Amino acid sequence: MRTTLYPLLCTLLATSAAHASQVEVQHWWTSGGEARAVEVLKSMWKAEGNQWQDFAIQGGGGKSAMTVLKSRALAANPPQAAHLKGIELREWAGLGFLRPLDPMAEHFDWYRAMPPLVRQTLSPDGELVAVPTGIHRVNWLWINRRLLTETGLQPPTDWPSFITLAGRLKAKGITPLAIGNEPWQLAVLFESVALGEGGAEFYRRAFLALDPATLTGPDMIRVLERFQQLRPFVPQEFVGLKWNQATTLLETGGAAMQVMGDWVKGELSAGNYRPGEDILCLPAPGSQGLFSYNIDSIAMFKVREPAQLQAQSELAELIMRPDFQARFNQAKGSIPALEKVPMKGFDRCAIRSQADFEQAQQGGALLPSIAEGMALPTPLQQALMDVLAAFFNDPAGDAKATAERIGRVIRSAKG
Repeated sequence: MRTTLYPLLCTLLATSAAHASQVEVQHWWTSGGEARAVEVLKSMWKAEGNQWQDFAIQGGGGKSAMTVLKSRALAANPPQAAHLKGIELREWAGLGFLRPLDPMAEHFDWYRAMPPLVRQTLSPDGELVAVPTGIHRVNWLWINRRLLTETGLQPPTDWPSFITLAGRLKAKGITPLAIGNEPWQLAVLFESVALGEGGAEFYRRAFLALDPATLTGPDMIRVLERFQQLRPFVPQEFVGLKWNQATTLLETGGAAMQVMGDWVKGELSAGNYRPGEDILCLPAPGSQGLFSYNIDSIAMFKVREPAQLQAQSELAELIMRPDFQARFNQAKGSIPALEKVPMKGFDRCAIRSQADFEQAQQGGALLPSIAEGMALPTPLQQALMDVLAAFFNDPAGDAKATAERIGRVIRSAKG
């Protein structure tokens, strides 16, 4: 079957120079840095004489985008391409909506260009169903360097020292932690606390193995208590604050720190702040050596028209070029999803992220992000985030009762 696809593939790509292709892409990359990254893809696509139909959905975390995508798929009108990742990618592939890309991968030798983790993530049933745009590290701590220098304080290395630093900053009238109350933002924070306070083995047992004893045990209670201790350090405008608005607080000195993935760097660069210089980048407290990851990717939905097939193939081939990977990820804040892409032109945070990724890959310390949909089935992820958000927002929240509630949520989801 595949051998018959190779001539078709070559024919489609060979005719691209003579016929402009049009592609519709659904995504939720709408903040400043994300929009700049999309513009890289759009401009490279248009530079080859093609037409771009943008279908951007507002809303950090992608929940709204997934709702729209499901409605379009049920109406038999999906976009040609869509930003999908992690478990959602696996779920869409399992439903049979996605176009297999193995023939292209074999023809262009993509598999050798991908780190093993990337190939595994994008091939949920052993067949490639998406092309990667970049790798994000989630467990980052960002610090406004000027505020730290002016106060004479030192960056935290673990969560107890973070609490101490936050208390001193608050006493000086400085908001310690830039964050909003969206469940996914709080889940990013919780994830970093779980890694730094609980450790890699706790994280694996609780959120990958879904071990009932770990989910309700003393380590989970301790992690939840530490998570709750951060509540007094959030901004006054905490409710409704978007993640990129929190980054603006960090940039302008309205807050001293932010715990968030490296898509923050896209916002920093868009605002002419220098990642690693004006804003320091460190692994989230206690998580040195661990790499909580999110792999962004573009999946192609099954289509029948030859022109649409051609456009999808051309888009996939463009995304897999090293020059695209470099330019896109410099804008978005992530690192290339292909091996051996030169890091010239990347900021010092990205260079560190690349080195930490390689080290974690060798040491078995790459961990799929809970908050970013890489670890848990979508209904379970949403239920867990709701529990965590309710706990964090409740001044009288009980860590032991919350751990038991998490255990019940997991048992219910597992049937």
